[in-house]
Amino acid sequence: MVSYIILTMKRIIVIDTNVILSALQSSKGKSFELISKIGSGLFDFAVSVPLVLEYEAILRNHLDRNFFSDSDIDYFIDYICTAGVKTKIFYLWRPYLKDPFDDHVLELAINAEAESIVTFNKKDFLEAETLGIKIQTPKEFLEEMEG
Repeated sequence: MVSYIILTMKRIIVIDTNVILSALQSSKGKSFELISKIGSGLFDFAVSVPLVLEYEAILRNHLDRNFFSDSDIDYFIDYICTAGVKTKIFYLWRPYLKDPFDDHVLELAINAEAESIVTFNKKDFLEAETLGIKIQTPKEFLEEMEG
């Protein structure tokens, strides 16, 4: 009898800051659905120091502070750091994208061997597709994952 072991690799993605912000601003969209699936075992997401710092800065400056305190934001960032795949950036690809502020997201995707960058700003990452990285909205990623 021959037995086979089938290894399935978990999908690794990078979640752009605009998706995180959108998820925390409304529980009705695909961003919130995606963030709700963190820790479910359906996918892994990569984080790096520059991306976590960007998450924190954007959340502190753009979330409604009547609903989100500093400690709420700290708790969320701690959770992201715990649940994410910590990835060190060993080399830089800058400048590569049209928007130099997005290059650190691409560098993370390359170093983490991510299959996708999940973002609402697909046009900002078009060059990443030439490197074999999919650029997807939360809806596109969820539909592909489920289908």
